[in-house]
Amino acid sequence: MDNGLKFQSKPFNLHYFLAAGLLFTGKAHAVDWPEFQGGSAQGHATKGTKLPLEWSTQKNVAWKQALPGEGWSTPIIWKGRLYLTAAVAKDEGLKADRELRALCLEASSGRVVWDKSVFSQDGASAPRIHKKNSHASPTPVITPDGKLYVHFGHQGTACLNLEGNVLWRNRTINYPPVHGNGCSPLVVGDKLFFSCDGSRDPFVIALNRHTGKTAWRKERNANAKKKFAFCTATLIEVNWNQQIISPGGDAVMAYDPDSGKEIWRVRYDGYSVVPRPVYGHGLVFLSSGFDRPTFYAIKPTGKGDVTESHIAWKLTKSAPHTPSPLLVGNEIYLISDGGIGTCLDARTGEVHWRERICSSCSASPFYADGRIYIIDESGKGVVFKASKKFEKLAENEIGERTLASCAVGDNAFYLRSDKHLYKIGN
Repeated sequence: MDNGLKFQSKPFNLHYFLAAGLLFTGKAHAVDWPEFQGGSAQGHATKGTKLPLEWSTQKNVAWKQALPGEGWSTPIIWKGRLYLTAAVAKDEGLKADRELRALCLEASSGRVVWDKSVFSQDGASAPRIHKKNSHASPTPVITPDGKLYVHFGHQGTACLNLEGNVLWRNRTINYPPVHGNGCSPLVVGDKLFFSCDGSRDPFVIALNRHTGKTAWRKERNANAKKKFAFCTATLIEVNWNQQIISPGGDAVMAYDPDSGKEIWRVRYDGYSVVPRPVYGHGLVFLSSGFDRPTFYAIKPTGKGDVTESHIAWKLTKSAPHTPSPLLVGNEIYLISDGGIGTCLDARTGEVHWRERICSSCSASPFYADGRIYIIDESGKGVVFKASKKFEKLAENEIGERTLASCAVGDNAFYLRSDKHLYKIGN
């Protein structure tokens, strides 16, 4: 039976490596979740985290807090506080003016500590967004020196301190977006990296994170048929050298963080790329985007165009358009946008199982204490065992639209719906 698997070379089997700790100059607290997909950028909760199997709008809800406006950014966690963004409309209608805001909440109670306007968005000139997007979709990132970075794509990027005071703003990075914003920023040392993959002339850029000024900028030069993408980059280390892995239209590129020099690239057919890559077993794992995604395992050891030489394996069936892959030990787990889950051997691409997990899905799965959690777009949460044999453990409903990924900390997870932020814990 054809499972969509295509082998490019012999299995690549090197020591399993997680890129945890590479993003920051200091160490996060054990329960912190300082960026999209957590401190490891791989969707893993801290070892020993105990999360409930069952929840609802009432059961195992430590608190529920209404949020202003709209936004699909994931909350981040730092030293007992949550940080997230929202776009608050001043009037009715799609073309309303909006305040692009940063919020801080107390993690123990949900109390709003501060709510600060960062940018004003002119509704008449703001480009249209996709019905599944918001004007506040990129997830913030926080650093141990007490800097909070919020990013609104083409609408601007800013740095705040933890009291909510704006330290710098940058609205000079212009590009023509398609469907709005989506890429979350990545901190690498003294730089803040993000992609600007619009309808034409796509590029990637690194800012000096202390000043907001451009450190370097590189054009994509992929000659993509459709150039736009929304992918959050991943930082890895190969032979003691760091690489920024950044998928875009029709190609993924690896960049040197210091200079922006392109190290290698792999070509594919794909655009509107969303899933964040993960890294382990000496392989980079990523999905190619629309129209029909292909999931790739790539050896990041080459130079130049390595399309013909460095793809270890690829999968064409039930690959995700939006949810990020989840690597746990020797297995990698995929959730397609249609709710089909696949478990594969990360080293070889062998499929262990493929099952329906949930309904339509945009959020990324996360891992805690031997279990995998996923929230679908209707607000249904499914928990299943991280195993080569499929075993569903629970289904739970909150009955509110959910496109944002969750954050995990202190034996609880934080679930953002279109109406509320929930703290789910025993």
